[in-house]
Amino acid sequence: MGMPRYEFRCRTCEDTFEVSRPMAESSAPADCPAGHSDTVKLLSAVAVGGSTGSTGAPAPAMSGGGGCCGGGGCG
Repeated sequence: MGMPRYEFRCRTCEDTFEVSRPMAESSAPADCPAGHSDTVKLLSAVAVGGSTGSTGAPAPAMSGGGGCCGGGGCG
């Protein structure tokens, strides 16, 4: 199993790049490939919650009602 990959964005040249490193070093700073040190770590969709689709929208709610009968009318 490989190391996790973390995505960063350079504030100087606005380049986005990835860094592979152990989880223990996930919050360590990273210089961009052009050598700039003013970078910020980006959050991935999985880190944010994992329940979003590729559009970034929340997952749709389950349909069919609820309650004790699952929307069946209980009587």
